[in-house]
Amino acid sequence: MNVTAGFIGLAAFFVLIALQVPIAISMAVVAFAGVWYLLGLQPAIGVLANTPYEFVASWTLSAIPMFLLMGFVAYYSGMTGGLFDAAKIVLRRVPGGLGIAAIVACSGFAAVCGSSLATAASMGRIAIPEMVKAGYKPSFATGALAAGGTIGALIPPSILMIIYGVFAETSVSQVFVGGISVGVLTAASYIAVILLVATFRKDIVPATPVGIELLDARKVFAAVWPTAALILLIFGGLFSGYFTATEAGAIGAMGAIVIAAVIGRMNWDVFRRSVLDTLGTCASLFIVGVGAVMFTKFLGLSGAAGLISNAVAGSDLNYVTLILILVVIYLILGMFMEPFGAMLVTLPVLLPVLHHQGIDLVWFGVFLVKMLEIGMITPPLGMNVFVIRNVASQYATLGQIFRGVALFFLADLVVIAIIVAWPGIVLLLPRLTQ
Repeated sequence: MNVTAGFIGLAAFFVLIALQVPIAISMAVVAFAGVWYLLGLQPAIGVLANTPYEFVASWTLSAIPMFLLMGFVAYYSGMTGGLFDAAKIVLRRVPGGLGIAAIVACSGFAAVCGSSLATAASMGRIAIPEMVKAGYKPSFATGALAAGGTIGALIPPSILMIIYGVFAETSVSQVFVGGISVGVLTAASYIAVILLVATFRKDIVPATPVGIELLDARKVFAAVWPTAALILLIFGGLFSGYFTATEAGAIGAMGAIVIAAVIGRMNWDVFRRSVLDTLGTCASLFIVGVGAVMFTKFLGLSGAAGLISNAVAGSDLNYVTLILILVVIYLILGMFMEPFGAMLVTLPVLLPVLHHQGIDLVWFGVFLVKMLEIGMITPPLGMNVFVIRNVASQYATLGQIFRGVALFFLADLVVIAIIVAWPGIVLLLPRLTQ
C-alpha cells in the first residue's frame, strides 16, 4: 500500500476535472497511472483491458439499455404527449393549475423514462410555451420545468438507482420502491411552491387559467391510456413480484414497442432513433462506470479509500452530523460534477462508513439520488437548467432560469430534511413489498 500515492491520485483527479477533462477519462487516466506506479505496467494494462468487460457484463446493468429504450420509444412515438393536456383538464380550476399540470406530467413521464434530463427536455418543450402564453413569468415557468425534470431520476425506473444498486450491492427493486415515496413527496413540494406563488404573487402566476376549456377531454384521456398501460405493466409486475427490476426493463421495452405499434405510431424511423439514442446514452454512462471501477481499484490498492473510511468511522460521528456533512459534500459536488461521477467517486469511501453506522443502504440510495438531483439545478453546472435553456432560449436567460429555480431548491431542502428526520417514509414501501 502507498497512501501517499492514493492522495496524489485524488489531487490529480480533481485537477483534471478543474481543467474540464471528461470525468470518465480523468478517472481512467489517474487509475492507470496509479496502478502502473504501484504494481507496474503489465498489471495496469490488465486493469485497463479487463475492467470494461467486468463492468458492462453485469446482469443488473442490462436493465439500463432496456429502460432507456422504453423511454425513447415512448417519447419518439408520441405516447407521452397527452400527459400535460390530461393534467391540465384535471387541474383546470386549481390556482396555478398549468404549472401544477407540468409537474404532474413530469411525474408521469418519469415513470417511463428514468432520466431527469430527458424529462426536463421533453416536458419543457411542451409546457413552457403554454405557461408563458398563459401569463406565467418566464423565469418561474422555466425554473419549474428544470426542477420538475429532477423527478425523472426519483420515480422508477431510475438509471441512477440501477447504478447505485450495482455498486452498493443492494436490491435495485427495493431502491426503486423506496424512490416512489420521495418522488411523490418531491412533486408535492413543487406543487406547494406553485400554489403559494399563485396565491400570493399574481404577477408571477396568473389567477385565471387560459385556453384550457378548448381541450376535448375525451380525446385527451384517450391519448393518455398508452402511457398509463405501460406504467401499470411495470409497477404491477414489480409490486406483485412477477419480475425483478432487471426483467422489468426488458418487459417495459417490449411493452412500449407493442403499445406504440397498437396505436399506429411505431415505424422504422421511431425504432431507429430510439435505438441510436439508447446506444449513445448507454455509451456515455458505461464509460463513466468503467472509469469509476478503475479508480476504485486504484484507491483500494493505495489504501487511501480505507484510510479515509476508517478515519470517518473512527470519529464517532452521530447519524445527524454524518448526514449533514454528506448533504454539504453532495451540494458542493453537485455544483461541479454530473450525478454519475459524483456518485461513483464517493461510494467507495462512503460504503464502509455506512455499514459501520448501520445506515440502511436502501434508504441511503434514495437519499443519495435525491441529493444528486438537487445538483442538477444548482449553479454553475446545473445540467437541467442548461437543458431548459436550450429548449426555451427565447423565453429566459440562464441567469433567469437559475433565479426561477430558487424556490424549488428550497423545497428540495425541506424534502431532504423530512426524509432524514423520518427515514420510515422511504422504507415503508420497500418493507411492505419484501
